[in-house]
Amino acid sequence: MLNRLNLHHHLFLFATMLLLWILLTGSVALDELIAGVIVAAVVSMISAPYINIFDGIRYTPTAIVSLLTYLGYFFIALIKANLDMARRVLSPSLPISPDLLEIETKLESRLGQMLLANSITLTPGTLAVELRHNKILVHWIAAPEGISLEQATKDIATGFEKHISGFLK
Repeated sequence: MLNRLNLHHHLFLFATMLLLWILLTGSVALDELIAGVIVAAVVSMISAPYINIFDGIRYTPTAIVSLLTYLGYFFIALIKANLDMARRVLSPSLPISPDLLEIETKLESRLGQMLLANSITLTPGTLAVELRHNKILVHWIAAPEGISLEQATKDIATGFEKHISGFLK
């Protein structure tokens, strides 16, 4: 018998597969939807035990709000990072001090850690190089001299992590 978390996992996977089916067929005709429901059900039942990346999703009403605030935060961080990089390119006199730094994450799920690493990579000036357990190796184009692990984590990841932890473990 499926427990509650497992049921949420199966339903989420089914809904994702059905949405993918609708996007690929480009049709919401009844016969296409019936075929999509059948295919999504079969695929999700067969693959659910092997796809555990969705286990980290929080299924709470506040998760949607957290997701939306994360997207807003990410968009603002993206704009700031792009403006900073544009300023550095247009003003070669600005200092560039690239360094590899290790930051620590409190996120437990692989999906949460992966989203954090991708968020870091998508903001210009930082690049997540390696994700190992709860540590992310980050290349930072403007790393302050002698920065500590705690300060690097605070500067790079804490804002993202705060919002991600609302909808992912």
